[in-house]
Amino acid sequence: MSDPQAPLVKFPTPPDEETVETWFDKPLTYRVQLSRNRVEALTDGVFAVAITLLVLDIKVPELQAPSDISQLAVRLLALWPKFLSYTISFVILGVYWVGHHVQLSFIRKVDRPLLWINLLFLLWVALVPFSTALLSEYPMAQIAITLYGLNLIAIGLTLALHWWYATVETKHVDPDIHPGLVRGGLLRTLIGPAVYVVSIAVSFFRPELSLLLYALVPVLYILPGRVDVHWGKHRQAPGTSPGTP
Repeated sequence: MSDPQAPLVKFPTPPDEETVETWFDKPLTYRVQLSRNRVEALTDGVFAVAITLLVLDIKVPELQAPSDISQLAVRLLALWPKFLSYTISFVILGVYWVGHHVQLSFIRKVDRPLLWINLLFLLWVALVPFSTALLSEYPMAQIAITLYGLNLIAIGLTLALHWWYATVETKHVDPDIHPGLVRGGLLRTLIGPAVYVVSIAVSFFRPELSLLLYALVPVLYILPGRVDVHWGKHRQAPGTSPGTP
């Protein structure tokens, strides 16, 4: 049986240069180191479920007469909006999963606000199967295109907020992280939401062009950027900061 007098929270040992008094005078979020592994596990789980749910919207077509196989090809071709929406959303979710993974590779510690920002990010990710199903059912409807775009904008802006909060005053990353990496990562994250805003505006005149813009956005992120170069160096030398030459 556990000791009822045992502390509920085990605080880390104060650094040598600090006294116990000054250590416990600091905020609780400073003294309690929250686990980054839990963030990664939850994020991976939500992304896995969201991506899996995307394909469930694609149903096998039913024939009026099972022997009328000649109509099967026609029915399959009629599913093109669902396959297109599924592919776009799958790749976009993959891009955001990679982006989140890259951000976490630079983050050394997490606190309560960062956890809630991450949960807000996952809230929008979990909504993608719904907005995708709506778009696949009404691919030329302006309201469907707009709601899909707003969903993606929310994901991109929250991921940008995640990176900004983690790097502002280098509270959660290495102090010597390269400033160019911080700015570049933020700007690269904001490219997607900016294009989605344009896509929504275009949908009032050319809905098919909006779908094309949605499909082109992942290409911008699949191509390696400055952040990916820093990340590659960071992965090769885990003991060094990404700002270290």
